[in-house]
Amino acid sequence: MNHPLILLLMTAAGLYLAWLWYGDLQATQEGRPNPAAFPGATPTTAWAVTIGITGALLLLGGETAGELALGVAGEQTQMTWLLALYSVGAAPIIEELIFRGWLVVEGRGRTILWGGIVAASLLFALLHPFLWAWDDDGFRLSLTLKGAFSTAVAFASSLWFYAVRFGAWNPSRSLLPCFLAHAAKNAGVVAIKAATGFMSGLW
Repeated sequence: MNHPLILLLMTAAGLYLAWLWYGDLQATQEGRPNPAAFPGATPTTAWAVTIGITGALLLLGGETAGELALGVAGEQTQMTWLLALYSVGAAPIIEELIFRGWLVVEGRGRTILWGGIVAASLLFALLHPFLWAWDDDGFRLSLTLKGAFSTAVAFASSLWFYAVRFGAWNPSRSLLPCFLAHAAKNAGVVAIKAATGFMSGLW
């Protein structure tokens, strides 16, 4: 995932998806909604965006405090600025469209909706390489306290992003607050890494 070409391609893909999503949002706002629109391509309010970002930053604060309390803050991974660009500019689009958009079971009641949300959030957390690694040496597990804590935070973050989408403060079920909340959290991670010496070059 750290290969520069892969990161550039993924960043381009994320920005392209954002452009398509925005086109569907514009069509909805102009009264000609696309019947095959991207999920959550609906207008929202500044209040919904504010709640989403605030919750995401509170999670980041809790994550940072937890790492310090557990004594694992120094076990962060190095990040390049190209990976940071992908993490802030494209990953939130791709991940929110997949998890908070397409991987949602609607129309079958709240129990199934939230059961699906918990299951998808577990998948979301486990797909992040905190408990495993796949590099030149192949696939291997990395069952550490830091990995377990970071996975738990990813799970909690996913639940929050779903709450942002389906909370009463976002009646249109727009994904825009999810995009921005996710981007804000990732930007906070980049800022913390930069401040603590865990940024390792352009690519």
